[in-house]
Amino acid sequence: MIFSSVLFLFRFLPIVLILYFISPKNCRNLVLFIVSLVFYGWDKPSYILLMLFSTVLDYSVGRAIEYSRKKGSEVGAKLSLLCSVVVNLGLLGFFKYSNFCIDTVNTIFGTSIGALDVTLPIGISFYTFQTLSYSIDVYRGRVDAQHNIITFGAYISMFPQLIAGPIVQYKTVARELNSRTVTADGFAYGVKRFMLGLSKKVLIANTVGEMFSQIAATTDGLTTATAWLGIVAFTLQIYFDFSGYSDMAIGLGRMFGFKFNENFIYPYQSKSITEFWRRWHISLSSFFKEYLYIPLGGNRKGKGRQVLNLFIVWALTGLWHGASWNFVLWGLYYFVILVIEKFVLKKWLEKAPAVISHIYTIVLFVIGWAIFAYPDMADGGYFVGALLGKTAFCDSNTLYYFTNYAAVLLLGIIFSTNYPKRLYKKLVKNNSLDTALWLVFIVAAFVLCVAFLVSDSYNPFLYFRF
Repeated sequence: MIFSSVLFLFRFLPIVLILYFISPKNCRNLVLFIVSLVFYGWDKPSYILLMLFSTVLDYSVGRAIEYSRKKGSEVGAKLSLLCSVVVNLGLLGFFKYSNFCIDTVNTIFGTSIGALDVTLPIGISFYTFQTLSYSIDVYRGRVDAQHNIITFGAYISMFPQLIAGPIVQYKTVARELNSRTVTADGFAYGVKRFMLGLSKKVLIANTVGEMFSQIAATTDGLTTATAWLGIVAFTLQIYFDFSGYSDMAIGLGRMFGFKFNENFIYPYQSKSITEFWRRWHISLSSFFKEYLYIPLGGNRKGKGRQVLNLFIVWALTGLWHGASWNFVLWGLYYFVILVIEKFVLKKWLEKAPAVISHIYTIVLFVIGWAIFAYPDMADGGYFVGALLGKTAFCDSNTLYYFTNYAAVLLLGIIFSTNYPKRLYKKLVKNNSLDTALWLVFIVAAFVLCVAFLVSDSYNPFLYFRF
C-alpha cells in the first residue's frame, strides 16, 4: 500500500484536515493538490512526475481546444483531443500492457523477448479515464476548459479516490472545484460514510479474503464444497473491498466539500446481469457507455452493429481490469450473457418470479468471479473444475473453513443487501436516537478496525492493481 492504514488514519488524514481547514478558501485546492501528490508519491516518488505530466498535458489540451474553437479551427480542436487520447492511452498501454503483449507474442510465436522493467503506477487506469473524460467533454462543449492549473491538478490527483476510484468525471465536480462549502452536516455524513467503508473493508473483506487466499493456494485435493465456500468468500471479498473503498472515497470527498456519485447500489440483489451492471462499479459502466458504446453507434445502427459494439466494450472492460487473458475472458463472458439477455431472455426475466431471477443472477455472477479470481488460467481451470464437482465433495478442510468463517460469511451475505438499512430506518425514526446510534457505531467501528489493522498483516486492496 502507499501508506499503511494506521499511518493514514493517525497521521496523514488528521494533518491534511487541519491544513485544509486552516487555509483560506482560495488556497484549499493548492493544499489538496500538494497533499495528494505526497500521498501518491509516498512509496514511489517517480509516480509524481507521471501525475504532473498528465496534469500539464490535459490542462494544455483543454486550453488548446478552447483556443482552437475561438479561432474557428475545428481541425485544431480535433488534433488537440487526438493528442490527449493517444498520449493518455499510450501511457496506460505502456505501463499496464507492454509485458502482457510481450508474453502473448512469446507464447504464440515461441520467441523469448525479455520483459520490460516496468512498474505499474497505482491507480493509472482510474486517473487516465478521468483525464480523458475531461478532454472529451471540453471538446464536446459540455464543460468549459479549466483555466487554473492548480485547480485542475487537484481534480486529477485528488487523493480520496485517486488510486481505486470511483472514476470521477470532471463535469460532476466542476462547480465544486471552483467553489464549495463544507457544512457540519456534510462533514458528519462524510465521517459516517468513511467509517462504514472502513468497516466493510477491514472487518469483512479482509477476513473473508484471508479465507479465500488459503483456499486459492490449494493446488491439490481441493474439494467441491471447499471450492464453493472459497468462491462465496471471494464474491463477498471483492464487493466489500471495492464498495468499501468507494464508501471511504465518497466520505472523504464529502469532508472536503465534494459530492462524488455512488459507485455501488447493492448489486448482489439484482434480478438480471443487465441490472447487475447498472449497480456494480457504476462509474466504469457509465464511462464506457458514454465515451465508447454510444460514440460507436450504440443500438442505433441495427442489431449486428449493436452486438459488435457490445463485444468491443466488454472485451475492453475485461482488459481494463488487468493485463491477463482471464480478465478478457471474464469480460467476454458478460458480453455473451448480456447479448442473450437483451435478445432472448429479457421478457422471461421480467415475468419470472423474483426468487428465480435472483438465483439465476447470483449463479452467473458467482461463476464470473471464479473466472476473475485466477490470472493463471491453469489454476482457474482447476478451481472451476472443483466447483463443477470434478473432485471429492468435502473433507476435513471444508469443516474447518465452515466452522471458522461461517459467521462472517453470513454477516457478509446479509450486509451485501439493503435489508439491514431498511430495518434500521423502520425501527429508528427519532433523530436524536439516530445520531446517538451512529456515534456509538463510529467509535466502536474505529476501535475494532484499528485493532484488526494493528494485529493483522492481511490487508490487500484488490482494485489497487487495476
